[in-house]
Amino acid sequence: MALAAVTLKEIERIFEILDRLGISREAVVIPLRPARPGSARILPNGKLEILVEGERSLDEWLPELEVTIRTLLGIEDGPN
Repeated sequence: MALAAVTLKEIERIFEILDRLGISREAVVIPLRPARPGSARILPNGKLEILVEGERSLDEWLPELEVTIRTLLGIEDGPN
């Protein structure tokens, strides 16, 4: 089922990843309109923009998001 809007529920799940990676929530922009496909990128102002996946389930997409964030920011995969 397609996601119509990004809500606090989705944002809180993303915050779990950011907290685990030690990324300040102030350094992140999450637009409230879902994207197809979801993605992450570094904006010219240095903030991390996360476009939430609108077609696939959040449970399926979040692990991919974490890998993308780690790659963008050069964060090595640590012990879980």
